Amino acid sequence: MFRVAGLAAVSSLFAHEPDRVERLFFDERLKPAVGAYCKAMAAARKPYRMVEAEELAKVAGTVLHGGVVALMAPRTLPLFDAEAARRAPEPLLILDGIGNPHNLGAILRTAAFFGLPRVLVSDHPGQALPSEAAYRVAEGGFEWVALERAPALPALLKLLRASHRVFGTALDQNRPTVDAGALTGWRTGGTGQSDAKPPAAKPPAAKPPIVVLGNEEDGIPPATLAACDAVLTIPGSGRVQSLNVAATAAILIHALAAG
Repeated sequence: MFRVAGLAAVSSLFAHEPDRVERLFFDERLKPAVGAYCKAMAAARKPYRMVEAEELAKVAGTVLHGGVVALMAPRTLPLFDAEAARRAPEPLLILDGIGNPHNLGAILRTAAFFGLPRVLVSDHPGQALPSEAAYRVAEGGFEWVALERAPALPALLKLLRASHRVFGTALDQNRPTVDAGALTGWRTGGTGQSDAKPPAAKPPAAKPPIVVLGNEEDGIPPATLAACDAVLTIPGSGRVQSLNVAATAAILIHALAAG
């Protein structure tokens, strides 16, 4: 069984896929908040129980359970449909070697907050996948964002370049870079710069962007970076070299969602 802890995550699970919940445990202070969920469990003839804090910590495997824990079967990750994406292109975020489950959870939470519908994960051996820790940090984000597998990423990116513009995030001194403003304005063919007066007629939409994020230690693998159209940077003060990958993702997801 897979443990989902915290009221936000459990609430999203019941809102989105209540049938997946097999057991529910909570402490006394959360009793009013989970009343509707208890009724749903009773209707489905599945066990639910109010327990003491010590027992709830044992069920959750951590004291950071937020007062409620749902048990469910682990979710499998579907395969990304590249052909469908080419026919109806939309912005995409791809994680290629993001190994920390807390970063994965934070990225899914941000994607859900800004309404980015889909995030892909590569087959990089260090890539974090859904876990109890990631679910806890995501605060329900996993229930509202489609997380899909993207194997053989360099070949996939080359295929998608016909319908998307592919950006890799890296400190690559050998390739010209563009800043995060390049991600905006694609829906109207704009440049990402604000204009004082809107044009009389909107130009054709440009290719939607794909952004690939690599891990903080080694960055994007060379083969993946070579398959990108451009290298993306976020301008800063220069006082520190870079941002945490989850913070970087938050800035870029906002730009992707804004279009």
